Amino acid sequence: MDHEHYEWSPINKRLPLKWPSGARVALCVIVSLEHFEWNIPEIGLMPPGPFGKKYFYPFTTSWSRREYGHRVGIFSVMEVLDRYGIRATMAMDAVTAENYPFIVKECKNREWEFIGHGLSLQHVISSKMNEEQERGYIQTSLNAVQKATGIRPVGWFGPQYGESPRTPQLLVREGVRYICDWPNDDQPYQTKGNDAFFLPVSLELEDEFAMGGPRYLPITDYCKILQDAFEVLFREGEGNGRLLVLSLHPYLIGQPFRIKYLNKALAHICKHDAVWKATGREITDWYAKHHQGTWFARALNTELR
Repeated sequence: MDHEHYEWSPINKRLPLKWPSGARVALCVIVSLEHFEWNIPEIGLMPPGPFGKKYFYPFTTSWSRREYGHRVGIFSVMEVLDRYGIRATMAMDAVTAENYPFIVKECKNREWEFIGHGLSLQHVISSKMNEEQERGYIQTSLNAVQKATGIRPVGWFGPQYGESPRTPQLLVREGVRYICDWPNDDQPYQTKGNDAFFLPVSLELEDEFAMGGPRYLPITDYCKILQDAFEVLFREGEGNGRLLVLSLHPYLIGQPFRIKYLNKALAHICKHDAVWKATGREITDWYAKHHQGTWFARALNTELR
């Protein structure tokens, strides 16, 4: 390992992970609402233009395409998730939290969890920030969500998975208990100091990763890989529980020609009884209570040394 955030842990040497009621798979759906800024941000990551060209602001196509998620797509996604009793984990950036109280209310009515998601789509954490700038960025994001919802977020999902080498430690200092930026496992795991948890998003199954450029996977293929991936996780989870964190973006999956395939995939997943549909906090709270400290200290030290 060339960093100090967590220990290496091969899954075939871990003690079995048991989910509530004998579930084989814990399903967590993260819905991300991200604001594409109308003007060029003073500080932040400028998104790349098509074929390497620079965007000219205001870039109305990308701006309004993203806004579709706030105006239409989010409500299509809510309808599908309601159908299967899935309470989502809402990753909401500061601009969205401050300007869309109706969406916040709809999420609260459904008992969704809110987690921090940066400032806006063009503001991404990177090593170009100094520690003071990054701390202020994290605080502003969490404060905006807390002010809008009345609840301090304990989860974090950075826009574009952006981090610097010090991000996990700064998040912990601000009260964050779990981080979704590391897509490197099929189970939750702990930070090296056991002061927080990583809840790995299934990046290859993320709608934006799969159906955005340059992959542009057809929606029918995307639906199939969701079902295929679940089948494998469900089989493997019989003896050692698995995790499926599905990351969705309403501007994309909420399009009319796509949403029915999200419904089809979730219908396939939720017809299985041994699936625990939970929020990120519920999953990490369960792990903290029932499995904290068992994988690394006992499994690794006993089996590998």
